[in-house]
Amino acid sequence: MSNKMTVLIIGSGAREHTISCAYEKSPQVEKIIVAPGNDFIKYHRQKEVLTDNRCGLKDPESILDIARKYKPDIVDVAQDDALALGTVDLLTENGFRVFGATRKASRIEWDKRWSREFMRKYDIPAPGFRYFDSEKGAEEYAESLYDNEPGKLVFVKASGLCAGKGALKATNVVEAIEKIKQMKKFGEAGRVFLIEDGLRGEEFSVYAISDGNAYYIFKSAQDNKTVSNFDEGAQTGGMGAISPAIVTRNIATEVEDRLISKAIEGMDKEGAPYSGILYLGGVVVDGRPMNIEYNARWGDPECQVVLPGVETDYVDIVTAVIENRLGEVDIREDDKARVCVVGASRGYPGDYSDVKGKRIFGLEEAMNMEGVTIYGAGVAVDGTNFYANGGRLFSVVAEGADILEAKRKAYCAIAHVNIEGNNLHYRTDIGWRDVERYLKSVS
Repeated sequence: MSNKMTVLIIGSGAREHTISCAYEKSPQVEKIIVAPGNDFIKYHRQKEVLTDNRCGLKDPESILDIARKYKPDIVDVAQDDALALGTVDLLTENGFRVFGATRKASRIEWDKRWSREFMRKYDIPAPGFRYFDSEKGAEEYAESLYDNEPGKLVFVKASGLCAGKGALKATNVVEAIEKIKQMKKFGEAGRVFLIEDGLRGEEFSVYAISDGNAYYIFKSAQDNKTVSNFDEGAQTGGMGAISPAIVTRNIATEVEDRLISKAIEGMDKEGAPYSGILYLGGVVVDGRPMNIEYNARWGDPECQVVLPGVETDYVDIVTAVIENRLGEVDIREDDKARVCVVGASRGYPGDYSDVKGKRIFGLEEAMNMEGVTIYGAGVAVDGTNFYANGGRLFSVVAEGADILEAKRKAYCAIAHVNIEGNNLHYRTDIGWRDVERYLKSVS
């Protein structure tokens, strides 16, 4: 490979910022473009990093135009809408070397009904479910469900893509009917929806990279999806994460055998060899791992705590996937713990319009702390000034020898940051489960 490579990354958030940093570490890479990207991605970089917003993540042809403009050596399609709409297929057909799941393979994420039926077919542990395309039938089912089991935990889940916010929790018939009616707000993504048995247990995330045959499983993670402490409040795209997740230590083999290997083998049997990043959202129920969902790309914010720990040149890994020879690559990861705390606009995931345009203070101070990295999502940059320009604004990621050190650094860093008018929101309990486990293990 040349040491003057150009890499194009498709996406716009802190995840894509993290991916760009992985490529930036490679001595083979000279230039990185993130499209559409965001302002903060190109701030204070060591190599040439550009963003180009003249494309839409739901418009593969516009992404093709970007690729034709920059003629990258590798295109990394990192965002779910772009994957679902066949961007990988289109770029590959036009002669580009592309990393990411095809439209057919990424169906494991963009069609939740199909994904659940796939799990059932290949004996992958998952919750019971029914799917519906009408409110009436779903409401009748919910009423019969709660007649038999009052207080039952269920999730009403849109079958299509909803930016991580399409799974709505219910514990009684009134809540269930309310959540069924809310499926309309997701438009086409909620036209077909599922009612799933709720799984009570501790959640975890596992990421595998695959070329369709060989695969490698990265260190586990655990994210925090709800907006408030103690896993309360509305669903969000993710408010923080840790890696590794101690809860997976004793179930790693079972996770691989029953939830990763079966999925990759099953996709091959379905005529959709899985090449790219496979995300498993899992939950430990009575000591056994079960599937919550599969996604076809890195998660956000888990990417921010897993990918920085990869020591092997990421270009070598991705190239091996594209060339279907992943088994030849020795993938190495460090042994550090990482904690990510997401800074968001007050009001997120609801109405945060009053925060847009307000100035963010303290990011530079946080960035300069040892062992701390800031990945941008909704931060507008004007010279050396930063402004709120979204819901989730940035990810503060700290590394340490253990969870205690990483968490201390992360919260020391975000303590430097504020938004005018006291409009910064973040959770203060990221990693609390593993902090408790760690303290018990050393006491």
